[in-house]
Amino acid sequence: MSSSLIPVAIITLALVFIWYLYNGLITARIRVKEAWSGIEIQLKRRSSLIPNLIETVKGYAKHEKQVFEQVTKARSALLSAKSPKDAAGANNMLSGALKTLFAIAEAYPNLRASENFKELQEEISDTETKIAASRQFYNANVMDYNTKIKIFPNFVVANLLGYKVEEFFEAEEAAKKDIEVKF
Repeated sequence: MSSSLIPVAIITLALVFIWYLYNGLITARIRVKEAWSGIEIQLKRRSSLIPNLIETVKGYAKHEKQVFEQVTKARSALLSAKSPKDAAGANNMLSGALKTLFAIAEAYPNLRASENFKELQEEISDTETKIAASRQFYNANVMDYNTKIKIFPNFVVANLLGYKVEEFFEAEEAAKKDIEVKF
């Protein structure tokens, strides 16, 4: 009688172990999705500030039409991004366009003194900080998830269930370099 319980116990232990692995994978995937949601919220927040920023700058620098078009195009690309890789590329494009816009603002002392411009600039700067924090949180969760689906014995269950490696949200090489300040 006890020898017939051994195979049942082994099968039960194997099923419990697989259930444990499955729940760990599901939890990791949900954390990645939640972290991505945090990035999307901050990207949308920044995108919603941009039309006001453009209108404020237009009031002082009407002839900078090309820069306004670049910012608008980059914003549109960011809002229509479907994957972390697309969003990261569009985010990098928007960051570059905003740098150009803020550089133009330096040439207009009245614009820099404008309360509306200052407030928008602070909001965008605050949002950039939140995007960076959200990116770190997302990438940490992606690393955890990707590690879980690649280590033994998780990868057996992950492969059977179709789990795929998630993409990191990465900054472009130029954004990783120190900013050069000249006086």
